[in-house]
Amino acid sequence: MLRRVARNVDAITDEIRTLCGDMVDTMIAAHGVGLAANQVGVCLRVITLDMGTEKESAPIVIINPTIVGLEGEDVAEEGCLSIPGFYESVRRAKKAVVSGEDIEGNALQAECTGLLARAAQHEVEHLDGVLFIDHLSPVKKQLFKREYGKEKK
Repeated sequence: MLRRVARNVDAITDEIRTLCGDMVDTMIAAHGVGLAANQVGVCLRVITLDMGTEKESAPIVIINPTIVGLEGEDVAEEGCLSIPGFYESVRRAKKAVVSGEDIEGNALQAECTGLLARAAQHEVEHLDGVLFIDHLSPVKKQLFKREYGKEKK
């Protein structure tokens, strides 16, 4: 499921709104800063983002998100709820502009910086079947496969 490209949401129904609420609850319960629908087994273009104590403290839900602008560059440690316990440095843009719709179907555009920008890029990549480990060097990918495989046995 994580390697599949998610489909656009054609209509925002009560089922989609329920999915969004469940995703926010799941993200918060897992102490995550973001979650993509395919991480919970639903192959639709929906993400949630939560910065906790940052200015944007309320969870954000973006339906059919698209990154429309990237600026700057930053390298920081990143993890993923789908790969628990593994963290590695990943290069991302410092600022990401994401467009999409809210749960009422209204157009939205979010200018994300810092950790929110990193999370937005990470979650949109999930919807495209890309995992953060895909950004690692070949050597670090081999180490990941060896170490993560041992933990799962």
